[in-house]
Amino acid sequence: MDRVTLTDGLLHQLFDVLSSPLGSIVRSLSDLLSPMVNHSALVIFTADASGGRIQCSGDPAVHRGVRGLDLDQLRGATGGVEGVQPTALRIGDVERAVLQVQARNGSLLVIIDPGPVSDEQRLLDVWNIVSLHVQEHADEAGPDYLRHARSSAGVRLQALGEIQDEYSATLDGILAPLRAGRLSDASARDAAIARSAAGLDRLRMLSEHASAVAQEPASLAFARLKEELWSAARYWHVELEFVEPTQGHHPVPDDIARGARAVVHRVILRRVESPGITRVRVQWDCDGVQLVVHVRDDGEGGPTDQQALRQIAEQRVQALRGQLSVISTTGWGAELSALFPLDPPQVGRSAAAIAELRPREKQVANLLASGSSNRSIAEELGISENTVKFHISRILHALQADSRAEAIAALLTEP
Repeated sequence: MDRVTLTDGLLHQLFDVLSSPLGSIVRSLSDLLSPMVNHSALVIFTADASGGRIQCSGDPAVHRGVRGLDLDQLRGATGGVEGVQPTALRIGDVERAVLQVQARNGSLLVIIDPGPVSDEQRLLDVWNIVSLHVQEHADEAGPDYLRHARSSAGVRLQALGEIQDEYSATLDGILAPLRAGRLSDASARDAAIARSAAGLDRLRMLSEHASAVAQEPASLAFARLKEELWSAARYWHVELEFVEPTQGHHPVPDDIARGARAVVHRVILRRVESPGITRVRVQWDCDGVQLVVHVRDDGEGGPTDQQALRQIAEQRVQALRGQLSVISTTGWGAELSALFPLDPPQVGRSAAAIAELRPREKQVANLLASGSSNRSIAEELGISENTVKFHISRILHALQADSRAEAIAALLTEP
């Protein structure tokens, strides 16, 4: 397939997209694609191991009406083949024309109400680059990504519960008078009851399916880890031992599974470089409430190993609100244990806003929350006080705070 040349202007815009916070990429992408194809909204469904994460930009009706299950079906209908094709998607109660752009890594871009496309190949190339960038963030499972993913999980599950409660109440309201026998036509009443009961069953099934999209069994998450490590183990002098979770059927949220794998992977990669280590034991346990990860080696042990292990794992474990324990005894090796709670965190007012900040703004926000003055922040980051004031004004706007003190209070509510 012939590749197209990206102009300097397009490259600059593409750089802006890739440097955007993950939560803002879809808005930047919409701006970049507008000259190629007019649209009322964009939806991206990225290729997480969980099945996908949804981001929208544009028409508010799309935000409210698009369903992850429909997007999953749309993506599955292509058979995983890379390409651009027109189709239709039900959004709310309306069937709307869309352009489906499938990246080679399985990520889906849906362009709502598309105009003529100036260059389909260029559109596909841009989406391949952007989707690969998003996937790399997910695969790296850095602390910022994990924090954002956990926060998003809380919002999604909260919304799911609200929708289920609303529809259940509506359908129960239909069932109550029909069951009371106030209708004279028994057959009509029986049919209505049957249809309403079927609706409730359908709602429960969809709710379970929607929840399943964002999680995987502990045994499958552990199998992914083994596959990743075995592919690299052939080049190591270290023997790996895996102890699978005894209750592997318990579901684990994708972000927890991804973060746990990242912790284990990085610990082992660092430890195999240490002299004296010949064996590493990896064990997972899951009881449905928390995922427990153990990594033990037969190295020299001691304070140096203990500090090194803590530095490797601490930020990722904290990002997932977990607990970390490291024990290292001279002559007896080292053991790392991490406990990850499976329930999503309570959704704080500032969690989503913090996730949307750019890296420099996050640095300013952290220093602001610590009580640093503008001058101290400027000296710490090597920028001018005017630049600090600009960043703080953006932080106040993002947090919907009217004052510096209110912004600090909002920031301190987030762990």
